[in-house]
Amino acid sequence: MRKFDTKVQHLKYKVLREVARLAWNDTLLENVLNIPKTIVPGNVPTMRCCVYKERAILGERVKIAMGGDRDNPNVIEVIDIACDECPLSGYEVTNTCRGCLAHRCEDVCRFGAITFDQQHVAHIDKSKCANCGACSKVCPYTAIVNRTRPCENACKVKAIHMDEKTKAAAIDDSKCISCGACVYQCPFGAITDKSFILDVIDIIKKSNNNQNYKVFAVVAPSISSQFTYAKLGQVITGLKELGFHTVVEAALGADMVADAESRELVEKGFLTSSCCPAFVSYIEKSFPDLLPYVSHNLSPMGAIAKYLKEHEDPCKVIFIGPCTAKKAEVKKDSIKPYVDAAMTFEELQALFDSKDLDITTLPEDVLDNASYYGRIFARSGGLSDAVAEGLKEHNVTDFQLKACSCDGIEACRVALLKKSKGLLDANFIEGMACIGGCIGGAGCLTHGAKNKAEVDKYGMEAYEKKISDAISVLK
Repeated sequence: MRKFDTKVQHLKYKVLREVARLAWNDTLLENVLNIPKTIVPGNVPTMRCCVYKERAILGERVKIAMGGDRDNPNVIEVIDIACDECPLSGYEVTNTCRGCLAHRCEDVCRFGAITFDQQHVAHIDKSKCANCGACSKVCPYTAIVNRTRPCENACKVKAIHMDEKTKAAAIDDSKCISCGACVYQCPFGAITDKSFILDVIDIIKKSNNNQNYKVFAVVAPSISSQFTYAKLGQVITGLKELGFHTVVEAALGADMVADAESRELVEKGFLTSSCCPAFVSYIEKSFPDLLPYVSHNLSPMGAIAKYLKEHEDPCKVIFIGPCTAKKAEVKKDSIKPYVDAAMTFEELQALFDSKDLDITTLPEDVLDNASYYGRIFARSGGLSDAVAEGLKEHNVTDFQLKACSCDGIEACRVALLKKSKGLLDANFIEGMACIGGCIGGAGCLTHGAKNKAEVDKYGMEAYEKKISDAISVLK
């Protein structure tokens, strides 16, 4: 069974695997330059025009797998040399232009960007075109189309533009929310998330070398829809084989958040969720006036990690999930004391294989810390259901929940706009930047509609059916 959706993901994984393999063996610095040749042996290119360019790009991927540009605060980076195959974005005239006499495209263009040759075929002057699309709308042959680059199309917060000099993608950090949509959608893998896999390996190795701390793996509930070639219990055993002392569900943190957030909602009357770091970042950058409404609770990752640091110290906490924005969240002052590193499911697969660990051969371990409601945080609508349950368990009868579950950042934008204008008929906004929720995160091995069913099934398997029962063990 395929482990990844795309070949780009597989290429990224191979680089991560080789970097991790060398790091485990303490031979990374001596052999790092040989990784591109390991992946592309011989002199025949497999992906690019020439093997030298291919290896140069792989060299850049190795750098990002080792942490990337430390001077760049963003966890998403562009590999300029890999970003050179997409046509320039904008409107252009295709060969379906019939050279008609009406010239409606010319009449509607307010910028004088359209001219005609001797055959009356239209041409667009890019230096004058404002990409308004008016010409495309009036063309009777639909001969004028908008060639949007995949990364620009994927980025719904308009944080990506083209660098005028290099013609490569460039990221506007003042708008970027680190959701990773561009990472997953770039067909050439030219945009990718920094990896902190070396930090994770270093933490595990030191714990195994008689360092006085335990290493906890906090796994996101969306893990239930990943590693489909093996059983979840085998994945848990695999984590312990890597050197993790204990595996804890981030869903238990979700139970903690649902319990606290339901009480906070009643107290304040209106609230937006704080669970999705990309959604919170979007509010900070695009709707700062709504920041007072963001829940003061930590995210599920932060909540359970804080508990571990307070009750299991000395310890190190590694978050493992589908989210690139979690890597940015870990850098925040409010989270930094509790989470030592964040990694994706893609990186976990690389870790397994860097140790030649076939998890399908392992016995099954048990992961049962959270309730049904904590586990369904992984999909859109799950948080709202959990808050409703929290209100029910607190016997709140004089407050009616009116939840607005936003599936994807575009839906979040609509809800936030309505709230800013006083037009939103809701008192709770559940914001999920990725389509489908966390199961659509850029760091997933697989993406698809079936993932929602897997999460709901995983939730039903929870021993604890009530939020209060799940968090009672923490008191």
